Amino acid sequence: MSSPVVNKPQGQTGVQEQKPDILPTLFGEGYGIYGVRRESFVASFLFNILFVAAIVAIGLYVPAHTDEIKKVVTGEAIDISPYVMPDSAKQAGGGGGGGDRDKLEATKGKLPKFAKDQFTPPLVVVRNENPKLPVEPTVVVPPEIRMPQIGTNLGDPLSGVTGPASNGTGSGGGIGSGNGGGVGSGRGPGVGPGWGGGIGGGAYRVGGGVSAPKAVFAPDPEYSEEARKSKYQGTVVLWVVVGPDGRCHEMRVQRSLGMGLDEKAMEAVRQWKFEPARKDGQPVAVQINVEVNFRLY
Repeated sequence: MSSPVVNKPQGQTGVQEQKPDILPTLFGEGYGIYGVRRESFVASFLFNILFVAAIVAIGLYVPAHTDEIKKVVTGEAIDISPYVMPDSAKQAGGGGGGGDRDKLEATKGKLPKFAKDQFTPPLVVVRNENPKLPVEPTVVVPPEIRMPQIGTNLGDPLSGVTGPASNGTGSGGGIGSGNGGGVGSGRGPGVGPGWGGGIGGGAYRVGGGVSAPKAVFAPDPEYSEEARKSKYQGTVVLWVVVGPDGRCHEMRVQRSLGMGLDEKAMEAVRQWKFEPARKDGQPVAVQINVEVNFRLY
């Protein structure tokens, strides 16, 4: 007996084929041989987001902060305001100046090399172009200080004169209107207004490697007649600059008593003698406060 014949549509087989997923799932399921861990996918996703955000932030920050980045990279101090260092227990003032008794003011230019010692002062106009022992000119400023340089020739950066070349109206070598082999209007081998080396801002302050002066001769002040009759007592505080010679060179009243006692205090302190302050073993000018007491016994 023959079996019935079943007609099948052309192209079909007896086993139904399973269609693959068209797209993988969020975590990669559906394609590939190896399985995907969801924790790894999330960590990779977050890392890429943070990386892209960092690139965008840097791209926005750099163009807007070019000057600040330059200061950090080069260590350059752009604003010296001008050549003045603030009061600090770690920083000292100082200053310097020079000149060659020229009739013209010093020419504008860059500062010479900073060094702890000076063997040759800087000059704009060199009188002896063939010295027997050439030495690079320097100013006495801590070498770690960085300042912007103006031009290619030596001069005073704060000068407004661009020519003709001049060492300035000061004296003692150097450049400017001061004296002492430095640059600027101060005194000494440093730079700017002030005393005895360093960057301008006045005489050195105690601290930052600068010792305090010690009084070795300090006679008592006299009483004014007005204060004696009134039995007036108190303390006058004077701001004093003690020079490298141990003498008082500048003075003003910081705290007054009146009745003629301020003047008596200044008269007495002008006679005082000090063991000078020292920096790197060398005597330097330093500014201090001096208390002068008036007591009736």
